[in-house]
Amino acid sequence: MEKKDKNYDNVLHLPQRGNTSIMSMAKRIEALKDENHKIAEMAARTILKALDAKDSYTYGHSMRVCYFSMVVGRELKLSDWQMYELQLASLFHDIGKIGTPDRILNKPSRLTEEEFKIMKEHPTQSYEILKGFKTFEKVAKHAKHHHERFDGRGYPDGLKGDEIPFYARIILISDTFDAMTSTRVYRKGLSYEVAFQELIEFSGSQFDPTLVKLFIQGMKKEKAKNEQRFYIPLMDEWFEKDAA
Repeated sequence: MEKKDKNYDNVLHLPQRGNTSIMSMAKRIEALKDENHKIAEMAARTILKALDAKDSYTYGHSMRVCYFSMVVGRELKLSDWQMYELQLASLFHDIGKIGTPDRILNKPSRLTEEEFKIMKEHPTQSYEILKGFKTFEKVAKHAKHHHERFDGRGYPDGLKGDEIPFYARIILISDTFDAMTSTRVYRKGLSYEVAFQELIEFSGSQFDPTLVKLFIQGMKKEKAKNEQRFYIPLMDEWFEKDAA
């Protein structure tokens, strides 16, 4: 029998929460944060805004990945503090791209082998930025490993299965889904249904199969709401769902 991540087991069996409102959750978390957390958040948001100035697509992408990840968090019935950590890790997962050369970050065509090697450095760079804040040490590890694959063929460390930090497994699914469904200058984004099928196809190899099921379950609920915007508590902003 496959060994289970003890943290994974814990979040899968949390009791149903009475209030799942994101805005209500944000208010509860705010009361729990100390001054160090608030200062670290402010500094990280400043860096994120610098990333926005460098590459607005990556900034918007980070917001959507955070939103998708929180959808999974609600399906898992995560506690307020677990949702806070997931929100941090997903929001700042690509912050390391601030160090990626523009010629690579904004290249409209396929990257060369050397360019891809440079691009693959961004998770480690995200880790290096975030670990500088003592309050973000745990979050930094989730950001570092968001490109690890469930079958061990990912990067930077080739972690496999439950070796991969739990939130990193969620972020990978959210990250890939946004990449598939976002419309870029050089191609039109896939529909949700087609993207869901892609996730299912690579479930168990690239993605955690249990989390894929929960992601699709949660995103179908979100789609049924027919809402045009989503709210990110840490940014205290509303964002458009359409990535076009």
